[in-house]
Amino acid sequence: MRLLPELTPETTAFWTGGERGELLITHCDACDHAIHPPELICPKCLSRSVTPKPASGKGTILTVTVNHQPWMPGLEVPYALAIVALDDQPHVRITSRIVGIAPDEVAIGMPVEVTFEQVEDVWMPQFRPAGA
Repeated sequence: MRLLPELTPETTAFWTGGERGELLITHCDACDHAIHPPELICPKCLSRSVTPKPASGKGTILTVTVNHQPWMPGLEVPYALAIVALDDQPHVRITSRIVGIAPDEVAIGMPVEVTFEQVEDVWMPQFRPAGA
């Protein structure tokens, strides 16, 4: 059994945008501040007018760790878990699995692009090496 994020009014777009191949990041309609994790109120200007907008899905790995501990039954290890800064929204960082490459080959500074894994009604953003 895999734990999935709860779909709430503020997070549904982020967790379901992958169905259309879109990484949706909430933006403030008043000041255009990118809000991640998603919120219903802009933390910068306190506007309640926010809208999910597609991001490029391209980014750079800021830090990475390789997990060797199977925290749940059925969890395949090892896997790389990284913090990715989005190229078009550099203050937005997403913690995600890195796929499409051996975990020990993932490196800080590596350019990556988003891909999605569907689990029930959630599309989990993951990143793979750019151009893979």
